[in-house]
Amino acid sequence: MTVTEIALDQERTDLLAALGRHRWFLTYTMQGLTDEQAATRTTASELTLSGILHHLTETEMQWTDFIVHGPGAMTAAIATWMDPAADLDPRSRFRLRDGETLADALAAYAELGARTHALIASLPSLDADHALPSAPWFEPGARWSARRVLLHLIAEISQHAGHADIVREALDGQRTMG
Repeated sequence: MTVTEIALDQERTDLLAALGRHRWFLTYTMQGLTDEQAATRTTASELTLSGILHHLTETEMQWTDFIVHGPGAMTAAIATWMDPAADLDPRSRFRLRDGETLADALAAYAELGARTHALIASLPSLDADHALPSAPWFEPGARWSARRVLLHLIAEISQHAGHADIVREALDGQRTMG
């Protein structure tokens, strides 16, 4: 094994460990909740614990598809969000669906996490990149590598784990950290 391969293995190990740690904080925050509690708004925002979980699951699926397939994997989702004529209630994507339980949503998130881990572990290089699709929130002409996507996912999960902690504390006083 070359020095570069050893460094890449350590980088993957560190990045996947950080991703796993933030996933743990998020899911730990949801332990012991009923479906009704997970769907309860506790702050002025529309955020609920199950909504945060749905958002992160959808986001991770889109970004891992981007790593494999490029910008086309995200184009349909962006077009839907950008189309003012689309009959889209974004709040519907941020709650448990009819018949879905919090346990179902947590299991789907865990399965996706395992798929993401396997994908990152199997990539020949974290340097492979794609152009970002055209959207007002992306810098024109920017390209993101698998590494950059993974760092974005870590930040996204970390940020929303903090949101989840606030929502949970407002719900029943439990805090994940401290």
